[in-house]
Amino acid sequence: MTRVTLLAGGVGGARLAHGLDLALDSDDDLTVVVNVGDDTELHGLAISPDIDTVVYTLAGLNDEERGWGLRGETYATLEAMSRLGEDTWFTLGDRDLATHVVRTARLRRGEPLSSVTAGIAASLGVRPRVLPVTDDPLVTLVDTPSGRLGFQEYFVGRQHADAVLGLTFDGADDARPAPGVLPALTDAGLVVLAPSNPFLSIHPQLAVPGVREALVATHARRVGVSPIVGGQAIKGPAAQILETLGHEVSALGVARLYTGLVDVMCIDEADAALAGPIEELGFDVLVTRTVMGGPPGRERLARELLALA
Repeated sequence: MTRVTLLAGGVGGARLAHGLDLALDSDDDLTVVVNVGDDTELHGLAISPDIDTVVYTLAGLNDEERGWGLRGETYATLEAMSRLGEDTWFTLGDRDLATHVVRTARLRRGEPLSSVTAGIAASLGVRPRVLPVTDDPLVTLVDTPSGRLGFQEYFVGRQHADAVLGLTFDGADDARPAPGVLPALTDAGLVVLAPSNPFLSIHPQLAVPGVREALVATHARRVGVSPIVGGQAIKGPAAQILETLGHEVSALGVARLYTGLVDVMCIDEADAALAGPIEELGFDVLVTRTVMGGPPGRERLARELLALA
């Protein structure tokens, strides 16, 4: 049996989780540990965007064109809320709202987020374990020239147009890894850092006490997949944040961030010339097509990563 753990967030993490699920046999074990730094509360509802993107993608229900949300979604509730004077800058579909209502009700009954997530995933037929990195409050705050912003205000409300001058993971020092997170790292044969934004999806998870230490100490083969291809982010503001925080906007810049955390850097064919400089940092390098696209591309990349184990 192959034990694989994926640290994920956003669309890239969800797509690679889907690829691994397709590539692994039924008796293999896949755990997806997910960022919660972008969780928020809106209209009285607890919303976990990264968890939902991973769960919906694994369930085959996601909107492939947008990369997030549910396929064939409707927005009657949001339209009605707007007529009632609510600010509806954060898009919530009718069926997506059902997930948030259920999550909120269960959390208010005292059920931890990890248990709530497991229940929702099971109800949607998801086979892998999907774990929030922590059940405790953890909030990504973004420092910009306009001041400190909550993550969703920065990312959705302002369309991540602000320069990022710094990041704070509020609550991280007091957070504990959710049940199952540390064993998923220490007992795995392969640990993969998804092609997610290093600053917004991976670093919040590593800020939870014990997670970085478990990743460093594990005997698993550790692989980081670069979200930067040809000097551009596949999706989202990763390239912009690398630049404003003083890092090189390239797969090499990502590799420097992951020094000591992974053994292998997986980079795109467009960045093959960077293989040598990355190897000089002490990494092994896998050069392949990292832009996954649909399910066949996701499974192809997943199989190449699994071969490293």
